[in-house]
Amino acid sequence: MKIRIYYEDTDCGNVVYYANYLKYMERGRTEYLRERGIELDTYHRRGVLFAVAEVNVKYRRPARYNDLIDMETTLTDTSSITFVFETSFYNQKGELLANGTAKMVCIDAGTNRACKIPKELAERIQAG
Repeated sequence: MKIRIYYEDTDCGNVVYYANYLKYMERGRTEYLRERGIELDTYHRRGVLFAVAEVNVKYRRPARYNDLIDMETTLTDTSSITFVFETSFYNQKGELLANGTAKMVCIDAGTNRACKIPKELAERIQAG
């Protein structure tokens, strides 16, 4: 997935504001799932939610206003209630700008407690 860096994405130094990488990672996870026929709102209507339990980002090089960066998102780990995505960001020279992981936990909306990932969802995620 490509992301154009707009002025609104940058800080006073004309560099992508660090927290925006979390938004980009969310987009990557959503598109990863969408490519596998998974729409999260379908599960939300069934009372199954997904929450970020842990996130880690390592910043290596700056991305700047008007850059076009490549973002790659992959599934790296799963359990009965969690899945972990890794996202890497590259500039047009192919240099690694940042990379990070996000651990998602499946939540029962009625109890707000962790629950098992629905079987069909787990199968689709892992089939990718």
